[in-house]
Amino acid sequence: MGAICLLPNGKLAVSSRRGEIWMVTDPFAPVVEASQFKRFAHGLHEVLGLAERDGWLYVVQRCDVSRLKDRDGDGEADLFEVVNDEFELNGDYHEYTFGSKFDSRGDLWLVLCLTGSFSSEDKFRGWCLRVNADGKLVPTTSGIRSPGGIGFGPNGDVFYTDNQGPWNGTCELKQLVPGKFVGHPGGFRWYDAPGVKEVMGAKPAEPQSGSRFHVEAEKIPEYLPPVVMFPYSKMGNSSSGVTYDNSSGQFGPFAGQMFVADQSFSTVMRVSLEQVNGRYQGACYNFREGFGSGNVPIEMTTSGSMFVGGTNRGWGSRGKAPFALERMDWSGRVPFEIHEMRAKSDGFELTFTETVDPLLAGDVKSYTLDTYTYIFQSSYGSPEVDHTTPTVESATVAADGKSVRLKVNGLQKGHVHHLQAAAIRSATGHPLLHHEAYYTLMQIPAE
Repeated sequence: MGAICLLPNGKLAVSSRRGEIWMVTDPFAPVVEASQFKRFAHGLHEVLGLAERDGWLYVVQRCDVSRLKDRDGDGEADLFEVVNDEFELNGDYHEYTFGSKFDSRGDLWLVLCLTGSFSSEDKFRGWCLRVNADGKLVPTTSGIRSPGGIGFGPNGDVFYTDNQGPWNGTCELKQLVPGKFVGHPGGFRWYDAPGVKEVMGAKPAEPQSGSRFHVEAEKIPEYLPPVVMFPYSKMGNSSSGVTYDNSSGQFGPFAGQMFVADQSFSTVMRVSLEQVNGRYQGACYNFREGFGSGNVPIEMTTSGSMFVGGTNRGWGSRGKAPFALERMDWSGRVPFEIHEMRAKSDGFELTFTETVDPLLAGDVKSYTLDTYTYIFQSSYGSPEVDHTTPTVESATVAADGKSVRLKVNGLQKGHVHHLQAAAIRSATGHPLLHHEAYYTLMQIPAE
C-alpha cells in the first residue's frame, strides 16, 4: 500500500504501489471482507499520497498531482485531470513522490526523493513543494534526501521522515518550513531555476561534512536540524508514514502526540514533541510491532482508529506479506507507559500514564542515561559517536504521582539521550510496557 485516505462518505481510499486505487466500504466493520473492496482506478504511477476535496480524489504519484472523479456513480473513476506536473523524473528507482492531505490554506505538500541517494538529476528532486488551490507549484523547502512519509503534527505544522544515507546519519523526523533547508545539499542546483529565489531566498551555505547537526545549525541560518533522530537498528531502519492523534482520547492516552511507521521493522513508533527556543524537538518510544508487511502509509481518524498500510516490494521487512492493510483500535485499557519525556534546563521531566510507585520512581538507581549523536556527513549514514553517560543526581516525584523530575549532570546538546527505566512500577505493581525513551536534545531550555 502507498497511501490511505478516509473519505467524507465513510469509504476508505487506499492505493497500491502498482498504480491502483481501491475503495473499502465500511472500513470500521469488526471484520473486513474482500467483498468490501472495489477497484476505483488503475494505470497510475505509484501513488504515495491521497487527499479529498470537493468530491475529487487528489493523487500524488511519481510524475504529477492529478485528481479523479466518478461522474456516473458506478464506483470507478472516469475523469482524470492533471493538477500540476512541473516537477520531473526519469527511470531512477529512487524518485518517489510522497504527498500530504490539504493544509488549512488548501495546499498539498509534496516531498520528492533525490535521484539515487546523492544527486538531483531531475527538476526539484530533493525538495519539498506545495501545490496550492489554483494548481500552482511553490518551491518550499530544500535538503530532502529519501522521504518515507509526510503529515501534520501539532498546530497544523508539517513534518516528514527522512532515511539514513548521505547527510542523514540515521532515520529522522524533520519539520518542513517554507524557505528552510533540512540537510542534503544535493538539490541546490534548483535555487537557480526561474522564480525559486523569489520565494526561497538565496541558496544556503553548504554544510561541512564531518560536522555535527547542532553545530551546522548555529552556522547556517536556513538549516533546520532533525526534530527527532530515530536510533538506527533500535527504533527501526526505514522510517515512513507520519500521523497525528487528533482523536481527543479515543485512541487512548496519547492525544496530541504523533505516530511514525517503520517499513523495515514493520512497526509503529510513538513521538512526543515540544517547542524549545522556537524549535520542535522531542522523544520517540516503541509502540506496536508485528504488522503483516512493511509499514508505509499510516492514517489516524478522529474516531480513534489507526489504519496502517504495508508493502515489501523492493524493500525487505519483518512482516513478510507482500502487502497489507490493517486497522488498530484502542482496547479501552490504559497501558502503563512513559507518556512523555520533556527537557528541562538541568534534566528531564517524565510523565506517566498511571500513578507510579513513589519509592521506586524516587530512586535515582531506577534510571540510566547514555547519550550519543551521529556524524553530519556527505558519505552514507553514520555510526553512533561522541558517547557520554550523564548522571541522574535526583528524582523528585510530583504530588499527583504521575510525573518525576530528573536532575541530570551532563546534558549534551545535539545528542540523543537514551533513558532506561525498567525498575519503575505503577502504584499497582505493573512494569512499564516499554521502559525506554530516546530524546533528541537540539535545544536546552532556559528553565
